[in-house]
Amino acid sequence: MEENLVTLKIDNKEISVPANYTILQAATKAGIYIPRLCFIKGIHEQSNCRVCVVEIEGQRTLKNSCTVTVAPGMVVKTNTPRVIKSVKENLKLLAANHVFECWRCPREHNCEFLSLLRKYNIQNDFGGSNEFLLKTRKLNGNNPAIELDSGKCLLCGRCISACEKLSGLSILAFNNRGSKTIVGPALLHEISDAGCIFCGKCIQACPTAAIHEKSQIDEVLAEIQNPDKFVVVQAAPAVRAALSEEFGYPIGTDSEGKMYAAFKALGFDEIADVNWAADLTIMEEGYEFIDRLQNNGVFPMFTSCSPGWIRFIETYEPDYLKNLSSCKSPHKMGGAMIKSYWAKKLGIDPKKIVVVSIMPCIAKKYEAVRPEMEVDGLRDVDYVLTTRELARMIKREEIDYNALEEIKPEGELAQYTGAGTIFGVTGGVMEAALRTVVEKLTGKEAKPLEFECVRGMQEIKEATLNVNGLDVNIAVVHGGKAIKEFFEILKSGKKQYHFVEFMGCVGGCINGGGQPIVNAKVQDTVDYKKLRASVLYNEDTKATLRKSHLNPSIIKCYEEFLGEPNGHLSHKYLHTTYSKKDTYTQK
Repeated sequence: MEENLVTLKIDNKEISVPANYTILQAATKAGIYIPRLCFIKGIHEQSNCRVCVVEIEGQRTLKNSCTVTVAPGMVVKTNTPRVIKSVKENLKLLAANHVFECWRCPREHNCEFLSLLRKYNIQNDFGGSNEFLLKTRKLNGNNPAIELDSGKCLLCGRCISACEKLSGLSILAFNNRGSKTIVGPALLHEISDAGCIFCGKCIQACPTAAIHEKSQIDEVLAEIQNPDKFVVVQAAPAVRAALSEEFGYPIGTDSEGKMYAAFKALGFDEIADVNWAADLTIMEEGYEFIDRLQNNGVFPMFTSCSPGWIRFIETYEPDYLKNLSSCKSPHKMGGAMIKSYWAKKLGIDPKKIVVVSIMPCIAKKYEAVRPEMEVDGLRDVDYVLTTRELARMIKREEIDYNALEEIKPEGELAQYTGAGTIFGVTGGVMEAALRTVVEKLTGKEAKPLEFECVRGMQEIKEATLNVNGLDVNIAVVHGGKAIKEFFEILKSGKKQYHFVEFMGCVGGCINGGGQPIVNAKVQDTVDYKKLRASVLYNEDTKATLRKSHLNPSIIKCYEEFLGEPNGHLSHKYLHTTYSKKDTYTQK
């Protein structure tokens, strides 16, 4: 059927667009920029900020371009003196209630608000700390992962909508009224026990740093500079799919070689890799699944790699904890092996070893301090930095990222297969597990290695595979909203499942809450999740080894230390238990 198009003019440029387009959509298609602050396509389209106003011929008042639909013959102007004056006045009012600490702000290099202030040359007549400042600054950060700062909040509502539509939990809301309005959990309760799963979708939606991760850059730099400490760094698969974005490279740039070089330039004593630990995870999780199949275990078995997902099941579906794999997440396994197996091989006192994980995830910060995550009194991981924090640390140390020559570490715990790499994208854990499980159950080589049924960005993916005569029902679920929907399906009993992969973030770790923030303008035109995923799939395709159980370094680890997958030592170092968590509304 032919699309219903209308023709209009925007800044004297004639364009034909679908009749249901807004003026903002039409302008974007025409390559005409209209400023915006509160708008995120498909997430928040409520015209709160009044920055995207335009002038429409024949209409007395300025209109919000993000909500007004196009009409045949419409004539729109986006940069008249009247429009520019209105935009400037709104920006100036927002600036009057903003605490400016740009020199120490985590969003200094990609703050949407600051970019607009620069673009329109707004004078900071108020400074955010004088008699015109109407609201009291409040910090909400009694947790290891995330902080809310009302002093930087524009009250745009983007975080509230993102929490509702992406996590499905609606933890955030507007509290109080008028000039005393503050964004936070209901009744301004601490976010630590408000039911938040620390997915970080609110951080990615925020145009400023009103919501940001709790930084540990200073602590990590101090450890590196301490001659009595041996500091080991390990990075998650998804970090290499996005780090270079922070230095001006296109989305979809493979950052691996420069990432390793940056670790060396920063002064880390040893480079490991979470990809190696992902291969180890597949051995443990895969054999756990096989054990359940062969010994009438609890089904479906749920993956346990995503700490945001773990927060979800502990808080909202604790009756299903028996279904959860007992495996720690890959970076926790990596940390445990660094401080035991690897420490012994290097001849270093494990008490002197500091493990730093570079993660695409906010929830990993929470996971790192969980009491379960230690062995023999030694924490598995000491510090977690997000991809964004790593970039800021590189900049702070004045390392010329662009000039770094790519390197490849030689340590055993930095050797991995393609299966370990694809852990960073939704469906990757399932695909990596299937490559090993299918071969172990059938005794035959899995062909093809690409399990297309679990790939793609559909939020709930299902498939049935015949493995050695048994129909195995699998599912892949990503994003808090989809997790809630899947549990409704599960509880209905209409279908039985054997193995389910869960990820707290839509798209998996490539879109984790600690990844470089893609501003709303770019999101309109670029499928950034697909581009980042392509980095990991390309690495997998190019890899010499693509199955976790064929990783020589993993085989050696079992031969020299662990003994066997799912064995006694494996359970000591690589497995854990989880328990029900209450929120303040449940107490």
